[in-house]
Amino acid sequence: MVTAKKWGSSIAVIIPKEIVKSQNIKEGDDIAINIFKKGDLTDVFGTLKTKLTGQRLKDLSRHDWESSSDRKFRRGMHD
Repeated sequence: MVTAKKWGSSIAVIIPKEIVKSQNIKEGDDIAINIFKKGDLTDVFGTLKTKLTGQRLKDLSRHDWESSSDRKFRRGMHD
């Protein structure tokens, strides 16, 4: 997870050293980035009318979410 920061009239993100190293990214490389804004569901839970608990709603929202550790594990199984 990275944080967007103001850089002049733009917004920038810094790629963590671990990712740079693991992906062998060098200055000048063309890279593709998928951007997913981290959602904050805490304000939603108070407005929903449901019998589900807040934790259950969070679990359901993450059901098909694949974490980076899941991807690493999956890649390791196929190496």
